[in-house]
Amino acid sequence: MHALKKNSPLRRIVLASAATVSGMVMLLSLKPHTSPALAVTSGSTAPAVTGTRTVTGDSVQTRWGPVQVRVTVKNGKLTDVTAVVYPSDNPRDQEINSYAIPRLRTEALQAQSAEIDTVSGATYTSDGYRQSLQSALDSAGS
Repeated sequence: MHALKKNSPLRRIVLASAATVSGMVMLLSLKPHTSPALAVTSGSTAPAVTGTRTVTGDSVQTRWGPVQVRVTVKNGKLTDVTAVVYPSDNPRDQEINSYAIPRLRTEALQAQSAEIDTVSGATYTSDGYRQSLQSALDSAGS
């Protein structure tokens, strides 16, 4: 009698172990996702400039429409962030962005950078907001 016969418990144990090991290898090989447009550099925080500068970031096209942010930097400190363009064509966009935009603004002012969390339910807007914010901060530093 062969130990790995079709109905043998040992065969099931071997197959279950192999499947578990394969699954763990696949899981451990995953890498966290980072957006290349938001690569963190040493100058990713609000640039150190004297005086007050107001800069509008790039318009970033998202799945639901463009997002564009304007920032005000005073003496190197991010003092204001305003979303000048964001999806608002339909009631659902208006509902989502009525809570997402103020939350993104608050996070940006607290972080003093574009390294802010995504608002749940507003992933595309959050991504576009971060990218436009980063471009505005980069422009304010030049």
